[in-house]
Amino acid sequence: MDSNGDGADGTLPRDPWAIASTPLPTRAAMLASLKRNETNKFDVLIIGGGATGAGCAVDAATRGLSACALEGEDFGAGTSGRSTKLVHGGVRYLEKAVFQLDPGQLKLVFEALMERKTLLNNAPHLTRALPIATPCYEWWEVPYYWAGMKAYDLVAGMQGLTLSSFARAGKVGEMFPQLAQKRTDDGEKTMKGSIVYYDGQFDDARLNVALACTAAHAGATIVNHTRVVKLHKDGERVVGVRARDMLTGNEFDVYAKTIINASGPFTDELRKMSDSKANGIMMPSAGAHITLPAYYCPSDMGLIVPKTKDGRVVFLLPWLGACIAGTTDKQCDVTMTPKATKEEVEFILESIAPYLKVDTRKSDILSVWSGIRPLASDPSAGDTENMSRDHIIAVEKDGMVTITGGKWTTYRRMAEEAVDKAIEIGGLADDAGKCRTASLGVVGAHGYTRDLFVKVAQRGGKGFGGPPDEVVAKHLATSYGDRALVVADLAAYSHLSKRLIPNHPVIEAEVVYAARAEYCQTAVDFLARRTRLAFLDIKAAEEALPRVVELLGAELKWSFMRRRREISDAKKFLSTFKAE
Repeated sequence: MDSNGDGADGTLPRDPWAIASTPLPTRAAMLASLKRNETNKFDVLIIGGGATGAGCAVDAATRGLSACALEGEDFGAGTSGRSTKLVHGGVRYLEKAVFQLDPGQLKLVFEALMERKTLLNNAPHLTRALPIATPCYEWWEVPYYWAGMKAYDLVAGMQGLTLSSFARAGKVGEMFPQLAQKRTDDGEKTMKGSIVYYDGQFDDARLNVALACTAAHAGATIVNHTRVVKLHKDGERVVGVRARDMLTGNEFDVYAKTIINASGPFTDELRKMSDSKANGIMMPSAGAHITLPAYYCPSDMGLIVPKTKDGRVVFLLPWLGACIAGTTDKQCDVTMTPKATKEEVEFILESIAPYLKVDTRKSDILSVWSGIRPLASDPSAGDTENMSRDHIIAVEKDGMVTITGGKWTTYRRMAEEAVDKAIEIGGLADDAGKCRTASLGVVGAHGYTRDLFVKVAQRGGKGFGGPPDEVVAKHLATSYGDRALVVADLAAYSHLSKRLIPNHPVIEAEVVYAARAEYCQTAVDFLARRTRLAFLDIKAAEEALPRVVELLGAELKWSFMRRRREISDAKKFLSTFKAE
């Protein structure tokens, strides 16, 4: 193995556990290929490895195009790993379409419904349908929300998950025992019942990683921790980039027939790298979230606060054994490590408190994070909450295709449209097939069934000292899909079945698997994106850090100084998840 721990032949080590059908090319192998072939042109070069960028790489590669994607940090390190974890079906767009008589909002509803169903089908292990309660404490709210949800059901048709319903107060208390039967924040109001609707929920960063791996399986060259530092031009046209491996400092050139800017919040920064006078086309908006203990809500139902004091909505949702609450929405500066403010945290707590029997305490907060949404600019929008979440595809004067805006739900459609435009601009129609991603399962989806955890639980051996417990088995199945069997075999084969920390189901084998099969290059990659410990429990992430560095260091052949730097960098990163 080389200094990055990759196999010299660009494949995963041939251990007995390696049952994956096609080994992925390693990061080192792809970088070496890029450096050997600097003068060769890709059909498409994608700058950015978030949801849209990785989606573009999958789309282009599965059409038969040669595709390269460069991500400056890690897959899901930015916006795509810091969402509210909902695959929205566009219910709020329908409200705006009706009350504002805006057909554009209705278009967003149809698109979101179709893409939500596609996403849930293509990544079943990372997604689920989640019932969400809208409690009604005024009699007029019952017909108001009921009519709205029934209109939504009608629009959804076959694209819907489950029909919405009305539940009486007593039934709601059984389904959501933490929900307050009486509110006292605005006089004393007794619950009249609740409208329950269904939306999609997912693990955003793990889906992003799965997309990157899917792109690599399809033949794309996709590399994380590789930043574009310069654009190369032929006359006025951008024809390539100068890229820097952020782990080694080495630089190299990549050329392509057409280039897609899918850099999220950094969209305008890249555009201005080409033209310093370019007008901005996106407006960053920050959304804060908090993580609370599991006892704040049931494991199978969420809550929507339909209207906060500033007119927005706030969700309280079960997620990966905890509860998350959010979000806020305000204009912000662009940074890779946004931090929620004290005021935002207090706003979220104050918004959910009247709806819960649970004493909402700041001391209960397990983690705090903020994500930046690259909203598409609309000059007529007075604030970010009223801006369109639709996306923009623009062809720059230099020929670069820029895509910004949108949301996770519609990432696949956005990628399809961006690649369509790149094919047009690059004259690639004769080389490109039709888009295939509408029915393309991501890595882990193909052999996944809802009872896969049973097979995982029955895996055993000396390394496990018996089969993994049900909680660990379910965690592996819903994190890795059919690759959970690979992780379980690795745990037994390499004696890595121990939990990293007692109260979380993450096991040591996942660290090694992440390095070998998921392009995990740093401790933060693992704690924040290959697993979600940083988002779920900041103290647990800090407790797991030394062992993570030990395992990654052994796998990737880190020096003593590199290990010390990893500890330091991770602690600095994790500090941004602490409540002020």
